[in-house]
Amino acid sequence: MQVVGLTGGIATGKSTVAAVFQRMDCAIIDADRIAREIVRPGSPGLEALCRQFGRGILDEAGGLNRSALGKIVFRNPVLRDRLNELLHPPILARIDAALKAYRQEGRDMVILDAPLLFETGLNARTDAVVVVYAGEEVQLKRLMERDGLTREEAALRIASQMPLQEKVRRADFVIDNGGGLPATEEQAKEVLKKLKEKG
Repeated sequence: MQVVGLTGGIATGKSTVAAVFQRMDCAIIDADRIAREIVRPGSPGLEALCRQFGRGILDEAGGLNRSALGKIVFRNPVLRDRLNELLHPPILARIDAALKAYRQEGRDMVILDAPLLFETGLNARTDAVVVVYAGEEVQLKRLMERDGLTREEAALRIASQMPLQEKVRRADFVIDNGGGLPATEEQAKEVLKKLKEKG
């Protein structure tokens, strides 16, 4: 089974590319979705976060207030590392379980959609890596609009990840998502064709 890592910078449009791959009948493991499940209300993961960062990170319904947590960790690298130490082991365990299940199903290819693919060492579990790219101004604009952030807050989130140019340098394939959706879809289809030929 060919495992293809899909990553990019925050707000580069990785989810858009993942959706194209899904429409083309690729199995997808979504690391972000797994991360959300691990901190759902009442979960051990959310309790661990409360012990570390206080109950001020909860919303009125008792769920995780991502904005409140973000304000804490994106300004403090030590606390961001602590967050990763708490969440990454259970996320990796679920990813490995999903990969095993797809192998048993007899899938030819699985897309591992993970924003922190390189940062967490998940690229070691892949056979090829696709990086979704967009210019920094495009990233900032999308992130500010999507999450209602100031320019400074958006810039801090972008800076918290590995530089996008470094991800591009380490990629096997790059999809430029700085233009319109049709151009992105065309590139994604071309990359998938090459991956199938390679696989």
